[in-house]
Amino acid sequence: MADFDTLFAAASAARQKAHAPYSRYAVGAALLADDGQVYAGCNVENASFPEGWCAETTAIGQMVVGGGRRIVRAVVVAARIDTASVAGGRFCTPCGGCRQRLAEFSGADTEVFAADPDGASQRFTMAELLPAGFVLEE
Repeated sequence: MADFDTLFAAASAARQKAHAPYSRYAVGAALLADDGQVYAGCNVENASFPEGWCAETTAIGQMVVGGGRRIVRAVVVAARIDTASVAGGRFCTPCGGCRQRLAEFSGADTEVFAADPDGASQRFTMAELLPAGFVLEE
């Protein structure tokens, strides 16, 4: 099972490929899926806001295409391109839309780590990030 360091490395590598000319805020995400594979993605901005997509969205798309169905653990690495800082604090948690997207493929106890480019991180569960998420009954 992929540990934090493995996911951090994959998210960091994806972050380096981010297309963020507007916000200058590069984000990489890596997901450990139920199939044991690691899927990564970066944010891809578009001049027609909000038509870009977040790193978590890209990683989820990669996971689905690759055959994974459930997220076991996630790491999100974010900072401004020019300063390696995060506005408003050290760590950037997933946005509201991505919290709901992550919840679609995970459980309340799924671990999500928000990390800076140096590897410092804070751990959350999906229940902490999205305490009243929208869930359809099966």
